[in-house]
Amino acid sequence: MKPRHKRIAIIVGGLAALGIAAALVLNAFQSNVVFFFTPTQVAAGEAPRGRAFRVGGLVKTGSVQRNDLTIRFVVTDTAKDIPVAYTGILPDLFREGKGVVAQGKIADDGVFVASEVLAKHDENYMPPDAQHAVDQAAKTVRK
Repeated sequence: MKPRHKRIAIIVGGLAALGIAAALVLNAFQSNVVFFFTPTQVAAGEAPRGRAFRVGGLVKTGSVQRNDLTIRFVVTDTAKDIPVAYTGILPDLFREGKGVVAQGKIADDGVFVASEVLAKHDENYMPPDAQHAVDQAAKTVRK
């Protein structure tokens, strides 16, 4: 084999290895991406079925029901409500009327089954997407 052919074979092999590595990294990244949706977007069917995503908003006042370690509550953006079921221990800052982000999937009965619940960590914090959704929903309700 001529030196020129060896060089071309090495370059082609290197490009193939780089392409395979890039494909594996992108595939791992895509499977770990979790998108955020508001209750209005979930109610409109924009959220993926059968795939994990996050829903955020406010815990509706009077909606928290506890049964041992299973907690049911409603997340709202003041325009639409999404029922949520979570089994586990809630964060200490979880309260009715406060901001929350839940990660999980929509069940066949339309209830969001959360695998993780995150509560806001101080009086002024709400995820930017959730705050924007609450502000937009409030504008729509006022009109």
